[in-house]
Amino acid sequence: MSRTSSTPSAGPIRLGPRSRTVLRPAAAPTVTAGFWHDRRTVNAEACIPQGIELLESAGNLHNLRLVAGTRSGAFEGDYPFQDTDVYKWLEAASWQLGQDAAVGRDTTALTAEVDRIIALVAAAQAEDGYLNTWFQSGKGEGRWSDLRWGHELYCAGHLIQAAVAHHRSTGRTELLDVAVKFADHIDAVFGPEGSGRPIDGFDAHPEVETALVELYRETGETRYLHLAGYFVDRHGHGVHGHEAYCQDRVPVREAQNVEGHAVRQLYLLAAVADLAAETGERALAEAGARLWHAMAATKTHLTGGVGAHHDEEDFGDPYELPNERAYCETCAAIASIQFSWRMALLTGEARYSDLVERTLFNGFLAGMSLDGESWLYVNPLAVRDGYVGRGGDHSSRRTRWFRCACCPPNVMRLLASLEHYLASTDGSGIQLHQYATGRFQGDADGSPVVVSVETEYPRTGRIAVTVEESPGAPWTLSLRLPQWCTEYTLVHADGTTVADVVSDDGWLRVEREWAVGDTIVFTLDQALRLVRADPRVDAVRGCVAIERGPLVYCLEQVDHPGGGLDDVVLDTGVPLVVKDRPDLLGGVVTVVGAGHRRSIPDVGWWPYRPEATPDSPATGSALELTAVPYYAWANRTTGSMRVWLPVT
Repeated sequence: MSRTSSTPSAGPIRLGPRSRTVLRPAAAPTVTAGFWHDRRTVNAEACIPQGIELLESAGNLHNLRLVAGTRSGAFEGDYPFQDTDVYKWLEAASWQLGQDAAVGRDTTALTAEVDRIIALVAAAQAEDGYLNTWFQSGKGEGRWSDLRWGHELYCAGHLIQAAVAHHRSTGRTELLDVAVKFADHIDAVFGPEGSGRPIDGFDAHPEVETALVELYRETGETRYLHLAGYFVDRHGHGVHGHEAYCQDRVPVREAQNVEGHAVRQLYLLAAVADLAAETGERALAEAGARLWHAMAATKTHLTGGVGAHHDEEDFGDPYELPNERAYCETCAAIASIQFSWRMALLTGEARYSDLVERTLFNGFLAGMSLDGESWLYVNPLAVRDGYVGRGGDHSSRRTRWFRCACCPPNVMRLLASLEHYLASTDGSGIQLHQYATGRFQGDADGSPVVVSVETEYPRTGRIAVTVEESPGAPWTLSLRLPQWCTEYTLVHADGTTVADVVSDDGWLRVEREWAVGDTIVFTLDQALRLVRADPRVDAVRGCVAIERGPLVYCLEQVDHPGGGLDDVVLDTGVPLVVKDRPDLLGGVVTVVGAGHRRSIPDVGWWPYRPEATPDSPATGSALELTAVPYYAWANRTTGSMRVWLPVT
């Protein structure tokens, strides 16, 4: 087996020369300042360091020592997939090591922790390559005995992704060797009937599929690509009783809508996009596009969150988008971003990156507190007055860690690799999908092209792009025009309008012979918007939500003394006003509006009235309403919250 050499600039997706995609991730991306730099700094300085402590206290590392024979006792924890918390942390830490090394930051301490935990993982691996502490410790009934709940392949997938990240960031192979050995074991165990392998089936929680594709990209070993294809093909043929929860109701090429467990569905679809990229199979690409559209058009909340049901963490029906009982698991937002980014690369279409932006700034980022010390597993769009925290993983209150701790290290790994989701190249220039201060490299006919970006986005809509390296021949700079933006300007540094702009289905393309030092300024009008939902979304009929730029806003009880929020009505006749608050929530732009508290009479023991009884009017003195970005909610005192507001 030949292994691809390490490339520190490579991220979670490294397409090969034979990959059939329209776009490829930009080379050597960096984020150097601004909004996402600040969030990533919190991740690096608070989240990743605390992860080590929490993996110790939750027993994850104890279980590895137990299996390795260096610790006595019993398995700690309630789930067979607890190893994945370790692997996701290792992936995050590995991406962080690559970033730190690239900017000359001292990596001694983090390297030592990563090495220590990799050694634990390697020591726990069985001689034949198998690795899962739940089953190796005797907690489970036996290897591969419970593909519905055992999550062995799910754990393997996260191990592989951590190993790929470590190899790409450091050039070292200790963890990659473990992953390859496990993948070879899996390849010897799983296969179609008649293949000579003992098991014809798949893990009910997809993850290994997309990981195997990336392992193929890293090593060049085609067996891993074929194995990934085999697992995807087995879905929908009754291995798990045709259950939608297990992604087994219908084969993916025939599916017409996303369904079942949201994270499982989207991890599977990320693999579908990966396989389409590597095989060129049209049916897979069409399935990815069809199912993405069904998700975005009928099953995605305003925040980009997905998952309507707490029960089975399920998508729900089309337009079933509740507020206070919205599940919107943080991991599902991450899975949506991963799927959408792969579809953006596969097709070159801007709509996929539009959804990535919405999900990143809202449904994903809300899952982590501003200080990086606590988390949300679920991300509802409302918390009612008098809400009683139910505790556990599904509470609408931030928590230090979770019994099922899948979300925190998942956030860590996405933030640590985020620069790789921002820009792409296609051999004719650079495409900027997301706007962050940094530096991005593409190519034009084999020659490098490099741009730097300076922006305070999303606080302002001004984005300055400067050419740092150019081959002296024409190439194209493409800027995504966000779906929410209706007015923009594009000018040269001297203020003159850029004349050679082609509008192309969500992209603004400027093709010219660029000179080093050329700067253009792209300004997006961030006028406040009141948006309504499709009338088929029963939960928010008669309501509006506030948006500015890529941000969704919400009201919090802490900003509205004198009562809760259930009786608040927004007065749409009074203009909304933007107010910059550097003193609030780490520095946010708030939106101030007017409203009232609706007077609701006591109706006794029965809360329903005859249709002829008019609704109570909005009464009392005017109430000043203050809306904050949704990503920043639940960072002060506890209380009610709402995104969708009834209007007068």
